[in-house]
Amino acid sequence: MSTAVEPYQPGIFDLTHKLTVEKHGHTALITINHPPANTWDRESLIGLKQLIEHLNHDDGIYALVVTGQGQKFFSAGADLNLFADGDKARAREMARRFGEAFEALRDFRGVSIAAINGYAMGGGLECALACDIRIAERQAQMGLPEATVGLLPCAGGTQALPWLVGEGWAKRMILCGERVDAETALRIGLVEQVVDSGEARGTALLLAAKVARQSPVAVRTIKPLIQGARERGPNGWLPEERERFVDLFDAEDTREGVNAFLEKRDPHWRNK
Repeated sequence: MSTAVEPYQPGIFDLTHKLTVEKHGHTALITINHPPANTWDRESLIGLKQLIEHLNHDDGIYALVVTGQGQKFFSAGADLNLFADGDKARAREMARRFGEAFEALRDFRGVSIAAINGYAMGGGLECALACDIRIAERQAQMGLPEATVGLLPCAGGTQALPWLVGEGWAKRMILCGERVDAETALRIGLVEQVVDSGEARGTALLLAAKVARQSPVAVRTIKPLIQGARERGPNGWLPEERERFVDLFDAEDTREGVNAFLEKRDPHWRNK
């Protein structure tokens, strides 16, 4: 399958040049493009939030892939120049901007995949943690080193990392400043797949293409149920799971999907 991409609807909204957006089938490919280390700043965080809001209203987009420009960095995190003067008001705003951007990414209504093509440090790793699935290239290094410079992860890292890897590894990475390589990340559950150098983007796009085979209505109904386990125990969600199942029978996609299976044909999703 080809992984060729095309420009994504230019001119509909004003995006920073530090993020580029392309389309591949039903997938939006977002590239963090802020050399040399693809750091995040106020402009790019606002741009990411706006972009996710836009994609949530595009019925033709079922999935998104986030990757970094170049061969060395996915993202090195926040631009520390922003905090060098100790301005507390700026720190408060940046913490809010990081939270809003990555929470929007976490709550994207489709499937999000991080294609980690190099260093993912601090806010760079938190961006990947906000995605549903993570694919890392073998040379990738991941860490949350904020305490090394007297800071702490403020974009979900202290909450999302232990959920994925357990408290012990989260403490090693955050409190001891330990980086992990791709193979360790795979072993501890931080990433779902490791690929050779240069293959993360293509692998992520191929995986995202599989999402187009699923009902978009079903996907956006299921995703909050899976993520809800972070908030309360499984027994608390079981009645809601059953209700959401019944609610799907109001959707055209449900009838289309069942009948397509029975008729041995591919479904034609109406996304409603």
